[in-house]
Amino acid sequence: MAQLMSYREAVSAGIAQELRRDDDVVFLGEDVAAAGGVFKATVGLFEEFGPLRVRDTPISEQAILGAAMGAAMTGLKPIAEIMFSDFLAVCWDFVANEIPKARYMTAGQVSMPLVIRTANGAGSRFGAQHSQSVENWAMMIPGIKVVAPSNPADAKGLIAAAVRDPDPVIVFEHKSLYAMKGEVPDGDHVVNLGEANVLRKGNDVTIVALAAMVPRAQKAAEILSQEGIDCSVIDLRCLVPLDTKTLLEDVARTSRLVTVEENPQLCGWGAEIVSIIGRECFFELDAPPTRITTPHIPLPAADNLEDHVIPSVARIVEEVREVVQI
Repeated sequence: MAQLMSYREAVSAGIAQELRRDDDVVFLGEDVAAAGGVFKATVGLFEEFGPLRVRDTPISEQAILGAAMGAAMTGLKPIAEIMFSDFLAVCWDFVANEIPKARYMTAGQVSMPLVIRTANGAGSRFGAQHSQSVENWAMMIPGIKVVAPSNPADAKGLIAAAVRDPDPVIVFEHKSLYAMKGEVPDGDHVVNLGEANVLRKGNDVTIVALAAMVPRAQKAAEILSQEGIDCSVIDLRCLVPLDTKTLLEDVARTSRLVTVEENPQLCGWGAEIVSIIGRECFFELDAPPTRITTPHIPLPAADNLEDHVIPSVARIVEEVREVVQI
């Protein structure tokens, strides 16, 4: 059975599922308890699980992740919320130096079953310091897994998988998707980390997208199908681990690749995928792989400017047309 649920409700359902399942799971962050989160993605958790397991913290990203790391080292399974993904920069020492390396540097004596949840991406007119897509920041760090759900069902299932994973995981929840509604399975629902989702299977070109770019890629594929261009659309879901098998199999069939990224162009996650495809599928390619990205600029707050720089359905359609014509 399934029920219609918003993305934000699915996030809360995923956290609640794991809090009910395992008494060692705890949840902490700014305004996550009685207020239900600034994006209302944690409503009801404080009322059900109480102040020992759902805790408000000071406005200190370093304190949040320091407490979460200590809790994980001593046997708990913390879920820590960093309100905006941009603020990971404030506690980057924990994200890059401490949390992902503890298991390795202790030769496995200390495990780190820890989840960092954070609101990511543009579309809400929050400006340059509150609108970035920074999943590529995290992707480069050895020892940490990176997840970005594109729909309510995956939001619930990927959060559950992240909590159950023995290693640290960052879950990037896209702000512009919180109001999105979709069918979410009832009961215990888990989506395995590292499994991309082939949403549409075509023969002419493979479009690879993540998070808020997935529904845009799907809309573009629908428009292109009316012109006789048959697109595959793949939702990566996870950047680490990356489902290279699914990507390679699909591109080998279509012979063309387009990535749709909200990251700035320089060092975005699509560059890694293009590198892999170029190495493994070079002789199958009929056109150069193409990356559709945000320009390498700070994000503007003005609505017309923000909409202009983030990849749009129209831009995806235009660039895929060019790739297919090569």
